[in-house]
Amino acid sequence: MNVQIIEKNGRPEWAVIPYEEYERLVAEAEMLQGIQAFDEAKSALANGDEELIPSEVTYALLDGKNPLRVWREYRGLTQQQVADAAQISKPYLSQLESGQRNGTTEVLAAIAKALNVSLDDVVMSEQER
Repeated sequence: MNVQIIEKNGRPEWAVIPYEEYERLVAEAEMLQGIQAFDEAKSALANGDEELIPSEVTYALLDGKNPLRVWREYRGLTQQQVADAAQISKPYLSQLESGQRNGTTEVLAAIAKALNVSLDDVVMSEQER
């Protein structure tokens, strides 16, 4: 590799390299970042900090289906189980799932906790509907 060193006050200040070498180094740095991101994601999955969401769930949410119902069904929970965990009535949860009622932030947060999702997963999807 042909490198030109430019000094300032007797100390190396700049290294000038051929452009092709620069491009190779940039590509390798990007590759390393990708590998590190992959390793972090893999570790988060292994530790239970992240989960893989099946495409059916993603498509259902993108298709505008009620996120409360989508997440509840994905988790394999009944309306009664979620209602009990969120300390609301089953009919109220049913009305929220059908879109007949809008929940308060507190209620939606309790349901999100029961479904093990973030409030954003419930609120953002509700606003987009």
